[in-house]
Amino acid sequence: MYSADERKTVNEFDANEMEKGLGTRRVGRCVLCFREVDSTNDVAWDSVRGVEADGLVIFAESQRRGRGRQGRRWLSPPGKNLLFSVLLCDAARVLPPEAVTIAAGLSVAQAIEHETHLHAELKWPNDVRIGGAKAAGVLLERRVENGVVTMVIGIGVNVSAAPPDGEVDSPATCLTDAAGEPVSRQNLAREILRRLDGWVARIAAGEVKELHDAWMEHCEMLHERVTAFSDGREYVGRIVDISPLLGLEIIDDQGLRVHLPAANTSLTPR
Repeated sequence: MYSADERKTVNEFDANEMEKGLGTRRVGRCVLCFREVDSTNDVAWDSVRGVEADGLVIFAESQRRGRGRQGRRWLSPPGKNLLFSVLLCDAARVLPPEAVTIAAGLSVAQAIEHETHLHAELKWPNDVRIGGAKAAGVLLERRVENGVVTMVIGIGVNVSAAPPDGEVDSPATCLTDAAGEPVSRQNLAREILRRLDGWVARIAAGEVKELHDAWMEHCEMLHERVTAFSDGREYVGRIVDISPLLGLEIIDDQGLRVHLPAANTSLTPR
């Protein structure tokens, strides 16, 4: 819950203002804004009512139980950052989750560059970094029911605050500190939704080469030597590519090319 002091400092989002002039065709057709929730992903899942929920976006000023990949918590003070989820209903099964995951990260990176002129780097599968420090993350959850694939993309962006080093497993930063000036959460959110809307449309049309090329322009990992854990197995090798359909591609120490999906893979630099 907010303290009395925190309530005074929160400049809350307004759903009508967010939708006004957004200009998207799918992502953001409906926007809901909350002061505090357990998790925006949970609210999105609770909002699934068939394909008419497709494109719904849930914003919150604070999360009691925000989550990241591998069971980690997503930490953010109230009213300082972007915390939101996008719901996609893929009845036609034309949205490969691997492609949607990297499209979400790329959309955040491109929007940050557009709004701040900072250079944003991407670390597969879900980290957006500024100067080597994490500024944003993506979490994709997927379910299949009655033949319909539903995905919820959770996105967190450190706009005006970052968690202290002792509370996270890697260095973090916020855009305001990195840019040296205030960054509008609302403008940044709109730009992310516009970018994501465009990439989702391309993926649905089977156009993934441009997605791959744009992602690789921001990739900080090419040729990096890593240990990868996936489906209970360990792989040691060098990263050679990121496939929008198959995931991370490495050449292991035996010379074999291996594709590792984002959903169940974790990486450790060597």
